[in-house]
Amino acid sequence: MAMINAYRAWETIGGAEISAWLPRRPREAHKGDFGRVLLLCGAVGYTGAPVLAAKAAVRTGAGLVFTGVPQAVYAIVAGRLLEPMVFPLPDADGMLSEKAIPEILKRLKSCDACLIGCGLGRSEGVTGVVEAVLSEACCPVVLDADGINALEGHIDVVRGAACPVLLTPHDGEYARLMGQMPTEDRRKAAWRLHEATGATVLLKGHRTLIGGDGGCYVNRCGNPGLATGG
Repeated sequence: MAMINAYRAWETIGGAEISAWLPRRPREAHKGDFGRVLLLCGAVGYTGAPVLAAKAAVRTGAGLVFTGVPQAVYAIVAGRLLEPMVFPLPDADGMLSEKAIPEILKRLKSCDACLIGCGLGRSEGVTGVVEAVLSEACCPVVLDADGINALEGHIDVVRGAACPVLLTPHDGEYARLMGQMPTEDRRKAAWRLHEATGATVLLKGHRTLIGGDGGCYVNRCGNPGLATGG
């Protein structure tokens, strides 16, 4: 019954509602007042992902943005970013390797949020990094794209995470976690993923659905222009 009640209590949100949630910044504020974000993104062939993610973090107001990328693409990504601080991490075949875990966990200790997954590719090393972040992070973690793909068949890793998790799957990524595509009743599908993992779920689509302990929302701000890589 609790699941049914929560599933039905969906609210519609738009630009006005989102703006109301954003606090005004004090005039005397400085960059240290607005959080430190760690981004773990990118691989050979996917150098745009960390650039877009880092620019988005800056644009939405993060005070300090740290962007960790595989050594193989460090020069490319660093040359395209001015405000975020880019640093190289150990890699294998152009993707993050498990040798990157100690440095990642060290940086996580001083961060307020983490995004992992955009353009990481798929490998055993990437899976090891994703699992380490979820098991050790104390801050909220956004798990996106290949971060989700890395846990195909291992949904228990999300359920056992040491930190609050936000999952951002499209339909294919949803199916890799749940073993089936979202049903026609997408609100119910989003809520089932929340129940299975304990994570807040942002199910991408024509109408983006956001469901979790903090409430259930339908975002109607999207348009066909968003139907593209990145």
